[in-house]
Amino acid sequence: MHSQSHEVDYKILGDGVQLVEIELDPQETVIAEAGAMVYMDDSIHFDTKMGDGSNPNEGFLGKLMSAGSRIFTGESLFMTHFTHQGQGKAHVAFAGPYPGTVIALDLKNHYNNEVIVQKDGFLCAAKGTKVSITLNKKIGSGLLGGEGFILQKLSGNGLAFVHAGGTVIEKQLNNETLKVDTGCVVAYESSLDFDIQTSGGIKSMLFGGEGIFLATLRGTGKVWLQSMPIRKLIQAIAPYSKNSRKEGGSLLGEFLER
Repeated sequence: MHSQSHEVDYKILGDGVQLVEIELDPQETVIAEAGAMVYMDDSIHFDTKMGDGSNPNEGFLGKLMSAGSRIFTGESLFMTHFTHQGQGKAHVAFAGPYPGTVIALDLKNHYNNEVIVQKDGFLCAAKGTKVSITLNKKIGSGLLGGEGFILQKLSGNGLAFVHAGGTVIEKQLNNETLKVDTGCVVAYESSLDFDIQTSGGIKSMLFGGEGIFLATLRGTGKVWLQSMPIRKLIQAIAPYSKNSRKEGGSLLGEFLER
């Protein structure tokens, strides 16, 4: 059972390039990825800590194992904790590493109090939120020799914020199936069955321009899609550069599009 998350308030600012401004009461804390902070009031102090602080009684070894698992997602071992140490209200703002939209998720309103997120989608969250990894073994057994692939799981009873590229589309599936470009899936509720399928025959794979793999979501639950994953943005800006194959915004990371 997770600790009670801090009850922070927030505003999402901007249109095409959004950021989230968090309002903190005295001694409230928000956790964030390194480098996500845009600005903060003078009374807010930040500290880089091992882990997300969701289990304050956890010993050093537990923190090391929990934080160390984040290395598999390509994230830092540490997270930054921003705490309001003054009086009244104070504000701190966060933005993603590329232009896009901020999604606010109240985890207590989602299936099993958790949401599965692409590996670089997490932006910030109220302290008490657990940020962990989850391995989708079903997909790996079919395509990747049983190794699966790694996503992030946000769980708790407070607010968490996710960054997406371009416009965000929220869809509610009711015992339905949805097929999506793998890079366009930002997050989904764990009540949904998530799988990867090859798309069409070899001719459409090579010349159709739709990629080799499609994500398939089945069941009942919410899914959030992004219109412009960073992969497509990089390919559009520099189609012949050595970075044109980067998959930073893809749910599956680099290997499924190579």
